[in-house]
Amino acid sequence: MKIQFNTDHNIDGTEEFRAPLIAMISERLSRFSSYISRIEAHLSDENSDQKEGANDMRCMLEARLEHSQPVAVTNTANTVEQAVEGAIDQLKHLLSSKLTPSSDY
Repeated sequence: MKIQFNTDHNIDGTEEFRAPLIAMISERLSRFSSYISRIEAHLSDENSDQKEGANDMRCMLEARLEHSQPVAVTNTANTVEQAVEGAIDQLKHLLSSKLTPSSDY
């Protein structure tokens, strides 16, 4: 499972900044790694670097699935870490429901 990280111009996307977030995404989504070819993470500061505000950090995670259409989730929070954690939780829930065989009752 490859993880591609993108940030807007308001977030410093250095390797030091990205490494722990990539590790968190990889670890928390590892059970789906056989279904996911790539995850694209997009981080942005919705209020820019000139303003502060609640829930202004946005994380969009897009999972490219093997033999299926990509799925995406978005989460906003006060910090980048919280935004990423929330997006991971949403993606885990979405993948669990999408990849779990349902029964037709």
